[in-house]
Amino acid sequence: MSTTVLWVSVLAACALGFVTKYLGHLVPESLVDGRRRSRIIGLLPVALLAGLVVTQTVGGDERIVLDARLAAVVLAVVLLWLRANFVVVVVAAAALAAGLRALGWG
Repeated sequence: MSTTVLWVSVLAACALGFVTKYLGHLVPESLVDGRRRSRIIGLLPVALLAGLVVTQTVGGDERIVLDARLAAVVLAVVLLWLRANFVVVVVAAAALAAGLRALGWG
């Protein structure tokens, strides 16, 4: 893929994201109003992010892979549970994953 095609793709994705976000503001309030719908709409990002974290943590080409990524996510969850600063969580998890990979795991 050439650099020009890559940048055109990035700019097209940016424009598509902007248009999608703009169209979201045009959705009538009656479609998103209501206690049950509001709760579902509020929980959808959490479910999508959880699915993304799981697939990126243990996903392999054709099977589940347990490697340094899983240990880093476990450390991040523990640090978040202990209410550590988010920067500390990210740096500690990245350092653990890098250390484990340097030792040959993952």
